[in-house]
Amino acid sequence: MPDYGHDLLFGSFITPANATPKAVVGLAQESEAAGLDLVTFQDHPYQSAFLDTWTLLSYVAAQTERVRLSGNVINLPLRPPAVLARAAASLDLLSGGRFELGLGAGGFWDAIEAMGGRRLTPGQAVDALSEAIDVIRGVWDTSDKSLFRVEGTYYQVDGAKRGPAPAHDIGIWLGAYKPRMLRLIGAKADGWLPSLPYMKSLDQLAEANAIIDEAAADAGRDPAAIRRLLNISAQTGPPERWAEQLAALTLEYGFSGYVVMGDDPVTIRTFGEEVAPAVRALVAAER
Repeated sequence: MPDYGHDLLFGSFITPANATPKAVVGLAQESEAAGLDLVTFQDHPYQSAFLDTWTLLSYVAAQTERVRLSGNVINLPLRPPAVLARAAASLDLLSGGRFELGLGAGGFWDAIEAMGGRRLTPGQAVDALSEAIDVIRGVWDTSDKSLFRVEGTYYQVDGAKRGPAPAHDIGIWLGAYKPRMLRLIGAKADGWLPSLPYMKSLDQLAEANAIIDEAAADAGRDPAAIRRLLNISAQTGPPERWAEQLAALTLEYGFSGYVVMGDDPVTIRTFGEEVAPAVRALVAAER
């Protein structure tokens, strides 16, 4: 697969544990201090051991200055898309354009239903996510002065006022693994955000990229416009070896964003201060 040429992003994936809220915020601040570009949190509103992710994102935005923020990924079934669109735009405005929208179709349906959400089949969840993307983009589109309407199967908007527009073009990054979701990325999304431990092989990354690229081309989009990000585990061994592995993923598989999972401040510092600069240097030399 090609190098799609995006600027490189490096981030952290922090557990939003409500037993240690100050420590969670501290890891986000540590990420910024280490030079990372992005701080992310998983979003499981049915998980009683977690802080509410949207509240946490807003609080961390106020406690940081430079780093970008995202859910990894936001749970759509429990967050109505029209309201989510306004919340995302508001947080982007308040943070000076530092919010990105990692978004998921949902999966833990017993827990979602227990919280009052609607149970969907996997196919229905993909269709609902597709409709939600249209709703979100429609709310953000303040260049259109008409009242906003969507007659979807899962989401309806009947004459809503549009806005606010976000401070920058918020990326919609989908967590996805299966072909229908990958095709949806190619057709409508700005980025793909899987977790490497869930992938069976590097060949699977290449196969998924090909599906995204084909769907993008079918939709009249430039496949290279879609960013490929990857949640990764911390590596053992010297930072130089880790950097070489990530540089290869960029140059051979097209990935340009790397988000390290875990809550270890030493790993965060190493990733930001040593690994990220080394990857940037290796990729720049090849480009």
